Amino acid sequence: MQDIDSVMRVSAVIPVLAIEDFRSAAPLAQALVAGGLRVLEVTLRTPAASDAIRAMRTVDGAIVGAGTVLNADQLARAVEAGADFIVSPGLTNTLADAAQRAGVAFLPGVATASDIMRGLDLGLSRFKFFPAETSGGAAALKAFAGPFASARFCPTGGVTAQNAGAYFAAGNVVCVGGSWLAPADAIAAGDWGRITDLARAAQALRPA
Repeated sequence: MQDIDSVMRVSAVIPVLAIEDFRSAAPLAQALVAGGLRVLEVTLRTPAASDAIRAMRTVDGAIVGAGTVLNADQLARAVEAGADFIVSPGLTNTLADAAQRAGVAFLPGVATASDIMRGLDLGLSRFKFFPAETSGGAAALKAFAGPFASARFCPTGGVTAQNAGAYFAAGNVVCVGGSWLAPADAIAAGDWGRITDLARAAQALRPA
């Protein structure tokens, strides 16, 4: 079991994936891994999510997590499906406790200084900054760097290939999360080469 900091450092971008048909999950994971993006977040927004996690975990090199985890029951189901890490849009004591008991890497969402302070009180220092663009964007993360020097972030929500560079320039961003890596039309057409190209370009976004 990897810790969340190690997971965050594997790839520049964590694709945020809403899988409608689990049969597309494995080829999608193969295409993303081929482009250098090994860390994959499957959101629990669709009925196919658990089966998609199971399918993606069969792909060599893939590190598969569950996103949009809102409570302890969802966390338990995600872990049962084989999720390597858990991502939540927010942070509650109950969810943090459940993640600790399960021994699973946990990336909770924060948007304010108070959220970060609560996370630090719980022994956490790695956070999803969400929703990034509407919560102040890269400028907000730069402002957090002073009082929260030990914290590192994965901004998600409105992050694109065009603005990712500004987030990395904040200095406390390890990776970013984005949904542009798996266009619905490319998945429907089975255009896995296009997705691999998008992944390869995304992996180059993080400064060396």
